[in-house]
Amino acid sequence: MKTETEMSGIKSWAEDDRPREKLLLKGRSALSDAELIAILLRSGSRDMTAVDLAKQLLAGSSHSLGDLARLGVDDLKKYKGIGEAKAVTIVAALELGRRRREEEGRRLSRIVSSRDVYEAMSSRLADLDHEEFWILLLSRSGKLKSTVCISRGGIAGTVVDLRLIFKPAIERLASSIILCHNHPSGNLKPSHQDIQLTKKAVRSGQILDIRVSDHVIYTDNGFFSFSDEGILSD
Repeated sequence: MKTETEMSGIKSWAEDDRPREKLLLKGRSALSDAELIAILLRSGSRDMTAVDLAKQLLAGSSHSLGDLARLGVDDLKKYKGIGEAKAVTIVAALELGRRRREEEGRRLSRIVSSRDVYEAMSSRLADLDHEEFWILLLSRSGKLKSTVCISRGGIAGTVVDLRLIFKPAIERLASSIILCHNHPSGNLKPSHQDIQLTKKAVRSGQILDIRVSDHVIYTDNGFFSFSDEGILSD
């Protein structure tokens, strides 16, 4: 336990110099993103404090932890004051956050809404800088049997073959499927290709007796559901 003299000394320090002590005194939720990152950095550079350096990192990532998580070790090392050890620490911490989301997504055993789809796919699609197309395979009761990545592409899009969509659904005896892909740009509006693919998938599913329940477009800031918008089979 800190003595009254120590506590008084801490309070006299500059705010940028004491994120660790602030966490101990007020709890982790009281710290800003920059202050939490500063704890990972441990120290700044000759010209700035750890908090200032953390603020610079966030500014270079559009003040988005998602954008920061997309950076690799070499990207981080471009910042003055960040060497390999600090870069590895930041990458490892953000990867732990992603794995926590993945663990939470696995606990979701039934899909009953588009929000469930978004949460289930968060660990797969969050922070990506390229498009990926996935399907969720469901039982007749809506239980999530598995998720399957159909394709990976570039920033602008990815190529999807209907045969690849329905092959795992047939093999694993899925009663219904949900289409899901991400837009790294953050744009929630479905493209013309998204709409046409969804229509073709719905028609193909009707022939195969495998219902296409929804098509969810994922972004780090929200999602678009064809089913919720009433355009699944328009």
